[in-house]
Amino acid sequence: MIKKFLPLSATAIAAAIALAGCTTGTGPGSSGTSMPNMDHGSSSAAPARSTPASAADHNAADVMFARMMIPHHAQAVEMSDVMLAKKDIPADVTALATRIKAAQGPEIDTMTGWLKSWNESIQEPNAHDMSTHSAGGMEGMMSDADMTKLDAAQGSEAARLFLNQMIVHHEGAIIMAKTESTAGKNPEAVKLGQAIVTAQEAEIQEMQAMLAKL
Repeated sequence: MIKKFLPLSATAIAAAIALAGCTTGTGPGSSGTSMPNMDHGSSSAAPARSTPASAADHNAADVMFARMMIPHHAQAVEMSDVMLAKKDIPADVTALATRIKAAQGPEIDTMTGWLKSWNESIQEPNAHDMSTHSAGGMEGMMSDADMTKLDAAQGSEAARLFLNQMIVHHEGAIIMAKTESTAGKNPEAVKLGQAIVTAQEAEIQEMQAMLAKL
């Protein structure tokens, strides 16, 4: 599949900031990506850890990972919310959207907590266009036009579009997570990167199977 490489939309940035400001990082998680102490295979996983990672034990790769993954996750939550508001969506697709939202929302809170504990801003200082980040950093992000199409679609067409978009979105997250797994220093951040790779690769296979049935 051809991956998209698009600038981060203002909608996703706003969603990330809103999610970070409205919650405390202790919301429930489930299968899909999750923090340490969260069970990827269970719909009743433990809450995300609320204690921030050590301020002294991180490097630039950890900071970039958190900064980029927060809005990336925020868009996945936004896409899931769009699907959950629609009628006549296949039950397995609705269940997937619910799991993605439940897993990635708490991770946004946790990564926001890390940046605060590291005395780092949520966005790169003086960054006006997130597309200026390193190659691969924004892979998988949907454009505003993509989000408009998803919002307008209904029924099986919406389900098919959501699955195709989320596969591309997950592939972008996996690229970022693999970079963190090899270049990061903070143990919790590295562990999250590894968890994202494992969980989202499995979800891609699940979504491909769903597409085959539509």
